[in-house]
Amino acid sequence: MDQTSLQLLLSLLSVLSCTTDQARLTLSPSSSQFFQWSSLSLSCEEDDSSAGWTLRRNATRETRTQCGADWGTSAGSSCNISDLYPFDSGVYWCESREGATSQSINITVSGGAVILQSPVLPVMEGENITLICRTQTSSDLPADFYKHGSLIIDRPTGHVTILHVSKADEGVYSCNIRGHGESPPGWISVTEKPATAPAPTTAPPPPPPLLCVLLAVASVCGLVLLVLLVLLVRRHVQRKPKAAEDDAGEHPITYSEVNTFNQKEQRSRRSRDRDPAPVYSAVRTEDVTYGQIVIRDTKAKKQEFQAEPDVVYSPLR
Repeated sequence: MDQTSLQLLLSLLSVLSCTTDQARLTLSPSSSQFFQWSSLSLSCEEDDSSAGWTLRRNATRETRTQCGADWGTSAGSSCNISDLYPFDSGVYWCESREGATSQSINITVSGGAVILQSPVLPVMEGENITLICRTQTSSDLPADFYKHGSLIIDRPTGHVTILHVSKADEGVYSCNIRGHGESPPGWISVTEKPATAPAPTTAPPPPPPLLCVLLAVASVCGLVLLVLLVLLVRRHVQRKPKAAEDDAGEHPITYSEVNTFNQKEQRSRRSRDRDPAPVYSAVRTEDVTYGQIVIRDTKAKKQEFQAEPDVVYSPLR
């Protein structure tokens, strides 16, 4: 496997590596490519100093080696490399004693005459990035810039700025300075911009507790009344046809005979019924006295005509 293919593989490994937000790896100088025999300082910017963060790498010659043991000089959570060599190319990251890791960074060390200085960390969408094609002595020479091996632009100043990058700008870049050579390829990663959360709307104040209780009671009462009304209507509708059937089957129509009487005859009959029977009395005296006795019904109505009784004669002995 040639050096270019190995560097691309390491770049992909850096993207797929597990990360955590508890520590952040920084480089000085900040670049993804370095010349041979240059120096580099790496540092773990940690939120928890008690986690015991250390620097590790997967390089071309070793895997998961720790700073200070096989390469570099350890200084707490930092590591310094005084002389870089091509075999120092690889993926670097911070790791705690518990196994948590930071975001990984891919570093390329070139033994050639030209390198491409590009962002070492992923770039957020909408930001601007600057690519610099340089030699060990100059960064202002005319250069051609490539993306995935295709020429995209040539610059007489040796650097180019991409405005408002997007996911479409993500890829493998390289540059070439005529008369000096071509730089190693470098991967530029672009992350999506986080969605903006909608502004919170002001919610109306909650109703008072007493009002909530009254509304709940009124709702329950209304529901009960509605149920009772429905039951009464259904009962009335069911009883009405049954009552009509009972009236038609059990109570046939009855015709009665009506007798009419003459009003005058009826009045006369009532008058005769109320008149008392004649009373006879005997008086034992020497003188014969005739008397007329009239008996009237005091309870009779004034408007009714009272027939006078016949004269009664009583013989005296």
